[in-house]
Formats: sequence, C-alpha cells, structure tokens
Amino acid sequence: MGTGTDSFFKLGPEQVIRCIERTGLHCNGFQLALNSYENRVYQIGLDNGPAVVAKFYRPERWTDAAILEEHAFTLELQAIDIPVIAPLRIAGETLHHDGPFRFALYPCRPGRAPDLENRQQLQQLGRYIARIHALGSTQKFKHRPALNPTTFGDDACTLLLSEEVIPLELESAYMDIAEILLDEIEARFETTAAKLIRLHGDGHPGNILCHQGSLFIVDFDDARTGPAIQDLWMFLSGDKVQQTSLLHTVLSAYTQFHDFDPHELTLIEPLRTLRIMHHAAWLTRRRNDPAFKAAFPWFNTYHFWQEHIQTLREQADAIHQPPLQWFA
Repeated sequence: MGTGTDSFFKLGPEQVIRCIERTGLHCNGFQLALNSYENRVYQIGLDNGPAVVAKFYRPERWTDAAILEEHAFTLELQAIDIPVIAPLRIAGETLHHDGPFRFALYPCRPGRAPDLENRQQLQQLGRYIARIHALGSTQKFKHRPALNPTTFGDDACTLLLSEEVIPLELESAYMDIAEILLDEIEARFETTAAKLIRLHGDGHPGNILCHQGSLFIVDFDDARTGPAIQDLWMFLSGDKVQQTSLLHTVLSAYTQFHDFDPHELTLIEPLRTLRIMHHAAWLTRRRNDPAFKAAFPWFNTYHFWQEHIQTLREQADAIHQPPLQWFA
C-alpha cells in the first residue's frame, strides 16, 4: 500500500478538522462519523452556519478528473432543480486537497429511507430519475468507466482469481459458473443494445432520503455510463407480481419526463448478477482496510465462497426466466 492509503486508514478527527478549516470554514468541534465503507464521511459542525458533510475520498480509486466529472454532473442536475445533494463550491472549487487527502464538502440534509410502498413517493422518485436520465442522455462520461459485462463481470472474476481468495477446492466450481453467466450476460447486452447514458449508478433506497415529504438523491460516487434500468431495478422488491406492480408505478411517472425502452427489462437479472460479482470483488479489494475487517468479519470464509457460488448458480436460472413486463 502507498503512503496515501496508509494516511487514509489513519485519518483521525484532528486531521479532518485541519483539512476543513484550511478551506476557510471554522469548525465548532462537533464531528460524527457517518456510515461509509468506501470513503470516510463525517458530519461536521460549523461556528457560523449549518453543519456540512465532509467526504474524504479513498486513494487510488477515482482520478481527480473522474471525481470532478461526478461533481459537474450533480451540479448540472441541481441547476435544473432536481433534488440531488451536490458538493459545495468553496473559493470556486468542489474538490479540495490537503497533503495526501482529497475531500469534498456537502450540505447536511436530514432524512430517512423512502417508503417504496407509498405510491406517491415511488412516482416522485420515478419522475426525478427520469429527469436525471434526460440530462444524462445528452452525453457520456469521459473519465468514469462504463457499467458493462467487462467492468463488472470479467474484471471481477480476474481479480478474485489473481488474488487467490477463493478456496482451491471451490475455484473450479466458481470458474465454471462464472463463465456460463458472463457468456449469457454478454449476449444479452448485445441483443438488447440499450442506449448508454450517464447514471447515478447505484440507485437503491439507501441513496434516497425522505424529509417532510420531499425526496433527495444522494451519493453519486458510483456514477457511470450504462443502461437506464440500472437506476430503477433495485427499487423493485417482492415476488414477481409485486415487482411488476412497482415497475408500473415507477414507469408511469418516469415516462412523463423520459422515454423508456422496455427491452431493457431483460437486463434486470444480468445486472443483478453483475452486481453480485462486482460486490465480491469489492469486498476482496477492501479486505485489508482496518474499518472493513470490523464490519465484514464473515468475508473470505469457506462458507462465504460456498454461498457466493450457490447464489451465482441461482442467478443462472433467474436469467432464463421470463422478464418483467411493462406496456406503455
């Protein structure tokens, strides 16, 4: 690990305050670590003004150009009154540097997870995501990778095998099911030929805040170029009947602001599979982070890899099931 990573692991309260005050803000001493395993995120109290949220970026994940591209996207969205939480501009900058640390400051918004069984909230969410996609479809990211079978599937498999984290006696079973899945997913992506647009990239209930009846969309850290359905499928829960009902609710609102290609529904299970594979690779990359070890003590056990392979086998069946149906 480089010195940047070592410093990131050892980032402490005094360093956090020092970094923030060098932007010209004055902290009042209140500091609360927020739930984040990828970056280090803190709520910070200020002497003269509302609290802010400070996000310290993990080294060696995104380039400065990629981070600034994410910031620019959220600022574009904010400018057209889409309720995203965009970074604050301080002295004209959204990305700040202090020694090995890179960080951004955000307004602090209270909120709770949305109630996706509330039809009004789900429709509100559908309209906001459609407006994000309407703007996102005008161009692609230049510095941020796409979400596709290579970046989320092939790269994940390559990492797991190169790191030798899968027990030797399970490695063959993993390779067999991974090859079957990736061949099918690649073919499905080619057949669907979905339009690739700028996305939130990690659209799930945990990245939506609800406060006094209003929704806010947070954490564009995983923003990528990909198919529109990526920002929708994780809001569909329950059995197939329930998922279909939720799909109709969200798309009835979504299509008021942006077109939706129903062929993309065939990508839901492939995208779910890619997320499962990518998550296992993410766990592998982060396994030496001291904060990670405390939060994920079950990772990299024999039982974990047995369950992972079984989950992939179940996905091989799910991919061949009829997709959800929607008719405009």
